[in-house]
Amino acid sequence: MAVRGPKRRLELESEYWRLILAGVGTVEACKQVGIGRKTGYRWRAENGGLPPARLTESARSARYLSLLERQRIATLRGQGLGVREIARRLGRAPSTISRELQRNTSAHDRTYDGDLAHARARQRMRRPRRGRVLQDAELRAQIQARLEQEWSPEQIAAHLRRCFPDRPHWHLCHETIYQAIYHGGRGGLSRRLTAKLRTGRALRRRRRRSDQRRIRFVAPAVLIEHRPPIVEQRVRVGDWEGDLITGRLNQSAIGTLVDRTSRYLRLIPLPTGHAAVNVRDGLLAAFADIPEDARWTLTWDQGAEMALHHQVAPLFREGVFFAHPASPWQRGTNENTNGLLRQYFPKGTDLSRHGIEDLRTVEQRLNNRPRKSLGWLSPAEVFASGLPS
Repeated sequence: MAVRGPKRRLELESEYWRLILAGVGTVEACKQVGIGRKTGYRWRAENGGLPPARLTESARSARYLSLLERQRIATLRGQGLGVREIARRLGRAPSTISRELQRNTSAHDRTYDGDLAHARARQRMRRPRRGRVLQDAELRAQIQARLEQEWSPEQIAAHLRRCFPDRPHWHLCHETIYQAIYHGGRGGLSRRLTAKLRTGRALRRRRRRSDQRRIRFVAPAVLIEHRPPIVEQRVRVGDWEGDLITGRLNQSAIGTLVDRTSRYLRLIPLPTGHAAVNVRDGLLAAFADIPEDARWTLTWDQGAEMALHHQVAPLFREGVFFAHPASPWQRGTNENTNGLLRQYFPKGTDLSRHGIEDLRTVEQRLNNRPRKSLGWLSPAEVFASGLPS
């Protein structure tokens, strides 16, 4: 007779999560398990896109003893072998075997039952534990305040270590903070804070590469291989990378400039469009208050908006250079920064509605946030320290 009721539901959900963890898509996993798509999406939504703590045996980490290992411990113990010999035969640490025997040996007849021990271990695993974020209101307030400022969990984790060295119980890893957000009330933080993350996703998803767009080079210029080698070393401020982020149907745009060494950001308002003349005027205005000692090179892609690059080149001591077509990694610092900016200027929206004050606010936020690549200093600090005194 087929199993029905809650037990059957748990088996289906476990199988569903095994498929998701193996990389199968939600719709396909639902088909294979035999459930409706709405059920699969509901299971994901209830857990914030994360697998529940209750998983099948195959999904558990190899650091835990399996049922087979516990059965072998029972057999070898029954043969009179000692802890170290059992550990050697199983390839486990003697302390692991010792703790297992102490925890599950019967006080009545001093025997060890592998099946019973495994059942007890699974029962203990199901006991819900309150996370540190949920238990500590002060820690929770610290994390929430920085999430409200659009800090990433990794930046928050580094901040807690740097600013509270005398509180080691606050030294969380960034994954703990993600778990606290996506598990909602069970993790200690509100799920609404997912909107403050860079992706803004309510559910966690597997990372996928975005499509790469080939851009036609419309004006002769100096290619990136002729750029001074010192630019690659990131030892001076003033080597800039630039690009546009565009809005709905490419009808609006914002120019982005980032210093390779400090990651210092400047945004170029383009309220009347992103034709070559507008981009030229925007670049001239953006660099008007940048010291000459912080204007060495500019690297851009081969887009039509830079058709007047020869009129911008005099701003830079060593000139303007262009990456190869369809090679965004040659301007990796700028590409990464554009990804960060999409949190504030989403794709498919009208970017012309963002005035100069909006752009300066975003600049200030990104330039004053600690960055892992800078040893948790901010771009503004590194940029200022690189200028001649």
